[in-house]
Amino acid sequence: MVRFTLATLGMVVLLALAILRGAPFAALALAYITLFTYFMDKMAALAAPDVPEAEFPAGDGLAAFLGLAHFPLLFGGICMLTESPQPLGQKGMLFFALALFLGQVSNSNAHELIHRAPRGLRRLGVAVYSSVLFGFHASAHPRVHHVHAATPRDPNSAPLGMGFWRFALRAWRGGLVEGYRAERRLRPRGPTPYTAYGIGALTSLALAWGIGGTAGVLALIALSAYAQLQLLLSDYVQHYGLQRSEISPGKFEPVGPQHSWNAPQGFSSALMLNAPRHSDHHAHPARPYPGLEIDRDAMPILPQSLPVMAVIALVPPLWRRVMDRRARAWLPDPAALRRRA
Repeated sequence: MVRFTLATLGMVVLLALAILRGAPFAALALAYITLFTYFMDKMAALAAPDVPEAEFPAGDGLAAFLGLAHFPLLFGGICMLTESPQPLGQKGMLFFALALFLGQVSNSNAHELIHRAPRGLRRLGVAVYSSVLFGFHASAHPRVHHVHAATPRDPNSAPLGMGFWRFALRAWRGGLVEGYRAERRLRPRGPTPYTAYGIGALTSLALAWGIGGTAGVLALIALSAYAQLQLLLSDYVQHYGLQRSEISPGKFEPVGPQHSWNAPQGFSSALMLNAPRHSDHHAHPARPYPGLEIDRDAMPILPQSLPVMAVIALVPPLWRRVMDRRARAWLPDPAALRRRA
């Protein structure tokens, strides 16, 4: 657990100091989650494979701490952005550092929490997502994405050739609608979890209003939009162009290691609680993050770390130049599929 703890809590401490003290910690926090992470990923020693059986068996303690720390960092950040006399430059650096933390660390941790069996941990993950106005992801992710990943039925799996900006609108709207439909199928009558998501979002907005009035609400919306954009970027990058074979009309092969993109870099993976080891997560959704494995031979591997690829995805022509050839190499073989049929 050492690498997970040091990578994540280093960012938590810098953000807390930036909120409480301002300069120079806002700049240090922003540098930590961008430049420092990039250069640490380049160190080969940190990319060494884990030994899952030697890791802490669950990592729930760190996940719970990060989930609880999310709230003072979010609302403390809103207070600093709206009420502090700090210079505009300091506030700008804090905004981007906090937004990157929300999208990369808090999002990855909330994703881990909603997959945990204990009810308290799952509710904590739901609360984290709801606080950034994205509560419905707690339904859409396990009930839609994990069921239909790498098929046309999944709004969060981008087909070959689809640019990110077109994908983002489709994925956000699709997650909202399809997540609700999935919950309604499970609960034909009565309230669904969407009621709790709405209450959580309204509570978050009310707290932001209480802290900074209209400016507080706008700060929360801006931070939430940035965080949600990064979550959608993760989905886009980790499934772009990969397809499960349709073995009969409307029926697809089981999800396998070849249906998600992965990144082996050590530091960014630790910062995001092994979220870049995406194939193993889809194969074993309940497996705690310290035990996720990566197989460079059987799994599609991104040419750069997940954060770097997310930046490239913001420029669709550049993204397609980098990724389309690689994605085509993993497309199902129609001839082999006919032989199997």
